[in-house]
Amino acid sequence: MASGARTRCVYTIGERVEMKKGSGAATAKLTLAHPGATRRALRHLRRIDPVLGKLIAQVGRCGYQLRTDGAHFDHLVRAIVYQQLAGKAAATIYGRVQALYGGRPPTPAELAGTTAARLRRAGLSRQKLGYLKDLARLVASGRLALKALDSLPDEAVIEALTAVRGVGVWTAQMFLMFRLGRLDVLPALDLGIQKGMRRTYALRRMPKPAQMERIAAGWSPYRSVACWYLWRAAELPVPARPARRRA
Repeated sequence: MASGARTRCVYTIGERVEMKKGSGAATAKLTLAHPGATRRALRHLRRIDPVLGKLIAQVGRCGYQLRTDGAHFDHLVRAIVYQQLAGKAAATIYGRVQALYGGRPPTPAELAGTTAARLRRAGLSRQKLGYLKDLARLVASGRLALKALDSLPDEAVIEALTAVRGVGVWTAQMFLMFRLGRLDVLPALDLGIQKGMRRTYALRRMPKPAQMERIAAGWSPYRSVACWYLWRAAELPVPARPARRRA
């Protein structure tokens, strides 16, 4: 080999996951599945941020829950199918996909082996078909070890999932929040959270990610719970403006 030449090491997603696990970066953290996690989060958020505390009082009981049905693969398939579609239309297509497998979610091997024509007849676009096939092949081959994600830190989960075509940072963050129950996620590009933050903090404009990070700095390690309340903020009735007195 020539002097000074660089070599490039190529690892599969699964190998990168194992390297992350072995690095000691993954530490045991409180998740939504732990008893009393929500209660701890609310106590912290009320104490650290009175403005957010007022929103919590207005909304009431926290309904942030894990989606525990099915496997991680099923959750990601559903997320891809639902991208950029209204809920009813997405549910119809997702139901048709499941109907191809006897009314249940497909396994990675089954989805990878299904012809494009059959999946297209279920209503999938060519783009989403490509995304699902990429996901299925990666998982079926073992290159993406979904079970290993449970023990990885948030950043490593995002890195592993966004290596799949069609899975962006937002989708990975939703997986962290609602599938893995990670409590310290701030999806700064989510429009609903932006709207909720603007309304709660009476901001003149939609907040940029940097401003959102500053506002949310004190919420850690419970930013996911705060975000659930920000989503609800947009659903609250708008206070009526007081009528102007006539001169």
